[in-house]
Amino acid sequence: MTSDSDDEAEAARALLGDDEPDPVELLPGAGASPFFITCDHASPRLPRALGTLGLSPAALESHIAWDIGAAGVARRLATALGATAVLQRYSRLVIDCNRPPGSDDSVVTRSEATEIPGNRGLAPSQLEARRHAVFEPYHARIVQALDRRAAIGLPTILIALHSFTPVFLGVPRPWHVGVLYQRDPRLGVVVRDWLRADPALVVGDNQPYAVDDRSDYGVIHHGERRGNLHVELELRQDLIAEPDGQGRWADRLAEALRHASARFPAGA
Repeated sequence: MTSDSDDEAEAARALLGDDEPDPVELLPGAGASPFFITCDHASPRLPRALGTLGLSPAALESHIAWDIGAAGVARRLATALGATAVLQRYSRLVIDCNRPPGSDDSVVTRSEATEIPGNRGLAPSQLEARRHAVFEPYHARIVQALDRRAAIGLPTILIALHSFTPVFLGVPRPWHVGVLYQRDPRLGVVVRDWLRADPALVVGDNQPYAVDDRSDYGVIHHGERRGNLHVELELRQDLIAEPDGQGRWADRLAEALRHASARFPAGA
């Protein structure tokens, strides 16, 4: 007789081979930095068992598979701030780590204008295997790190990094960066206003997306519900697709976040 945890471990092993990367990349940070960075869509990698999901190589390198440039910014920003960073190593097409499990957008069958053949008609056991292999280890590592910080009295300022396409379904997007928040606007408003002081920037206030319980997971569970200061930042992909742009935006965001954190010296 097997336990539920044994069944979950077996489901995860069925999806990820022993020689495939762990779903979580952890950058431990330095010293007592209050900043904690997450990157839910850091990679377009697919588990070998899923093949290509019926998609072309071009589709698997596009935004439907990952947040282009976000991982590069996250790593550079973590270095600049001495921050802990947690990055998810598998494609959002396997399972979206910023969507509630079981929601319509958790495992998509269509993304923007692209059908995802390999995600159609999945059995409950197949969906569970993806959750156990990718979603749960990623969020468990975040919870573990946040619990450890809380246990030693280290404040946390959560930064969730994402990127967005310059054009969506044929409509250009004017924003260079979007600042997202929901129930707790404290950090987001300060960061937004600091960025808007640069007349060259178009800064979205909950644009091009807004945080919502039905369509978001990370900042709600690790920010709002834990009482951590938090903000979700969306960067336009054409600005951060290359290392130079990633460096420029990491520097800009580091300055904005240092400014904002000075308003909340205890991290709350």
